[in-house]
Amino acid sequence: MEKKTYYIAVGSGEMPEPEEATGNFKFEIQATEEEVVKLQEMFEELTTNEEDTAVRATISNRSDKENNADDWNLTEIYRMLHELGTPDTRRHIEAMHVLPRT
Repeated sequence: MEKKTYYIAVGSGEMPEPEEATGNFKFEIQATEEEVVKLQEMFEELTTNEEDTAVRATISNRSDKENNADDWNLTEIYRMLHELGTPDTRRHIEAMHVLPRT
């Protein structure tokens, strides 16, 4: 499949193609349509988990399990961005130290 350029804003989960990109995007990736769909699903899951976490924040005996799920989802997003990213994107993610060392 053909890869296209997308710009990613992790905080908002936006990923427009270059001709639609306006705003503050930190990451540039080259991805197929299938990879973009997978990334969108990961952002949706992260958003759902964040909403659930906000509701559970009022519960005093909250486990770290929910926080760990959020951390894992965000790490997987950065891992995919690193894999699909341009050299500048990869360097930026590496400088952030958000991925576990292998």
